[in-house]
Amino acid sequence: MRTRTARTTTKVIALHCSGAGAGQWKTLGATLGPRYDIEAPEHYGCDGTGQWSGEHAFTLADEARRTIDLVDRCPGRIHLVGHSYGGGVALHVALSRPDRIRSLSLYEPSAFHLLKASGPVAHAEFAEIVAITEETGRGITSGDYRGAASAFIDYWCGEGAFARLRPAVQSALVRWVPKAPLDFRALIEEGTPLEAYAGLDFPVLVMRGEHAPAPTRKVADLLSGLLAGARTVVIEGAGHMGPLTHPEAVAAEMVRHIELSARPAPAGIRARPKGSRPPVAVGSGAQ
Repeated sequence: MRTRTARTTTKVIALHCSGAGAGQWKTLGATLGPRYDIEAPEHYGCDGTGQWSGEHAFTLADEARRTIDLVDRCPGRIHLVGHSYGGGVALHVALSRPDRIRSLSLYEPSAFHLLKASGPVAHAEFAEIVAITEETGRGITSGDYRGAASAFIDYWCGEGAFARLRPAVQSALVRWVPKAPLDFRALIEEGTPLEAYAGLDFPVLVMRGEHAPAPTRKVADLLSGLLAGARTVVIEGAGHMGPLTHPEAVAAEMVRHIELSARPAPAGIRARPKGSRPPVAVGSGAQ
């Protein structure tokens, strides 16, 4: 989905979360304004993209392939944005094309392989993700797609969240939910070693909600320590779905990061040392 006609060579590529679509970035596109060209490719499992081919075991590289192709077609360096599963895909893209990325903005990226690779430090958080992965998978293998979709949405959005959705949205999620186990597996089995992230030298914004689930809170903490150029922002009042529940606050921080990253760094200024800056809390202005 293209939300802006190109007026400059500056491209923003935004990757949505599992079960959503390109429309989740409408507020970001409006906030960026006409100086940017935003494009939001959709993942496998979306109605407009179709299902994964099933040719082999699905990986994050398979999901990232089309975005990498898009990056390769863009002139100049691009700004990359990702939320949840889209954040995990964005990290894979950034590691694959580090010289083509001007900045990276992540909201609670679900890079669950970081939990797995961190061992005892993240044991409880990894066990929590394994539990929801297994619960969703049982619903799929038994044919209870509605139950699987309800478990998935209620985990990320709070108990009863699925039941409160409009029937049309529920139906769309029931159609999508067979993709959920593929997303979980791809995120958990991603083979990128922890030390690879230290090589990313462009500005990175790591965002999370004040009420982030333990696994994505831990992922955000781990990334902030691994990425030398990372800045962490906490959106007050938000949870994991901040880009949808608090879109103005999230978009404002992302646009600020993108615009600051577009400016040349002053001579002699280097990326901050790892872990030297605590998270910044940002009021949402939303209820």
